[in-house]
Amino acid sequence: MFTALTHFFRGKKIYSLAAALLLVSSVSHAQDFKVALSSPPTSLDPHFYNLGPNNTVAHHLFEALVKMDADSRPIPGLAESWSLVNNLTWEFKLRKGVKFHDGSDLTAEDVIWSLDRPATIVGSPSKFDVFTKAIINKKIIDANTIRLTTREPYPLILADLTNVQIVSKKATQGLSSDDFNSGKGVVGTGPYKFVKYLKDDRIELEKFNAYWGKTPANWNKVTLRFIANDATRIAALLSGDVQAMANVPTPDLARVKNDANLNLLSKVSHRVIYVYLDTVRDKSPFVTDKEGKALDKNPLKELKVRQAISMAINREAIKDRIMEGLSEPTNNIVSSAIFGHNPNLKVVKFDPEAAKKLLAEAGYPNGFGITMHTPNNRYINDEKITQTIAQMLAKIGIAVKVEGMPMSIYSSRGAKAEFSMGLLGWGATTGESSGSLRAVAACVDPEKGYGTFNWLKYCNPKVNDMLSKAINTVDDKARLKLLQETAALVVSDAGIIPVHHQVSTWAMKKNISYVPRTDEYTLAFQFSQK
Repeated sequence: MFTALTHFFRGKKIYSLAAALLLVSSVSHAQDFKVALSSPPTSLDPHFYNLGPNNTVAHHLFEALVKMDADSRPIPGLAESWSLVNNLTWEFKLRKGVKFHDGSDLTAEDVIWSLDRPATIVGSPSKFDVFTKAIINKKIIDANTIRLTTREPYPLILADLTNVQIVSKKATQGLSSDDFNSGKGVVGTGPYKFVKYLKDDRIELEKFNAYWGKTPANWNKVTLRFIANDATRIAALLSGDVQAMANVPTPDLARVKNDANLNLLSKVSHRVIYVYLDTVRDKSPFVTDKEGKALDKNPLKELKVRQAISMAINREAIKDRIMEGLSEPTNNIVSSAIFGHNPNLKVVKFDPEAAKKLLAEAGYPNGFGITMHTPNNRYINDEKITQTIAQMLAKIGIAVKVEGMPMSIYSSRGAKAEFSMGLLGWGATTGESSGSLRAVAACVDPEKGYGTFNWLKYCNPKVNDMLSKAINTVDDKARLKLLQETAALVVSDAGIIPVHHQVSTWAMKKNISYVPRTDEYTLAFQFSQK
């Protein structure tokens, strides 16, 4: 028996048990894919919080009517086609035979429920109903056809719908967002279904064999590991604990590039990293004099102070010294590949002497003190960037204390307007600039869904007027001009201070490939073996 198990003959070749076990191990390894992500989700409810890590996980489990390709262009999703019935009404044809993970059929009623649900969510730091506000009527025509009517002509409806995941009404009705983290309600139509979730550590998924689309090529089981620590994340890849990772630490770029066993991929993302400021309150909680005493007057309300801060930031130095080249210095809301980019908005020239002069003209010749808050596990080198900006501002007389924290805490506090100044990032998830402008630069307007991420309530009514006009302009050329003008107004007002567009990176074992995405999403089902 032992001989039969350890050796068998086929022609003149001898196969050992060790070789057979190696083959079995290789097959098993191919079916079990582990990828390390740098930020954990804060919720598994796909409608609770519009945050990159949450959306990354959701894309494995749920799907939208319309999807985005790797270059942020709308493509069919659960809707196989769409058409304009008239200037205000869009008709969507749903795919037939789509199943939820519990075996039930996707219905038009599930779609309507999913489009209604974001408005009912409570306690969200950034609600998804900004993407459904334009829809004033939803009608089921037949089992596979729905019509959505908008108040005004709305050419951005396809882009907006890419952000609204379709859930099962039966599985989610009556649940709170907190229930999802235990697995309740996590019933989608996506290529993978839920198995297990360990908060801040991992989520385990398995292939959904009844998936309507192209079956994921290699992976029967997927584990998304959440490893915020850069050194630990790269160590996991090098040791083989994971086969791929997102966000290669910048100090390790050369090492990964030169490793014959690894692939390194990168792409300029549609995310802008920016500084936001308290431009509204007369007294701001973290603004002081140089001795730490609270100021009676908020200097950030002065345009010249905000302009001075922008001039004091050496974006090229951040690119070279902190980002190792993985950033694109900017004065824009979106990167050059995204609709709405304004090529006339040149990068602000680094000029500390001119910045000092502006501070003096604003009445602060000796500067002031401030605490700048930042996430420390969300964006590439987020806390390092903030520390560097603090050092740069010190040279013009602004004494900056930096306080970093995990994104889950940071976003909760930031949404309550607890800060005076901070670092944040925003991706153009709609594939054009209006989504970004609506979220971070428009005056807060719950009725329109404006200002959902405008934590410190910056407000220029002209921005809202121009943005609203752009959103309802059907002609692409005219809409582009309006979006560019809106971005120019925000930047000239220093309502937010753009720093750079970050470059996303992925590293993986040599036999694995991936198509880099402008939306930064790391999707396990789009990794494949060569």
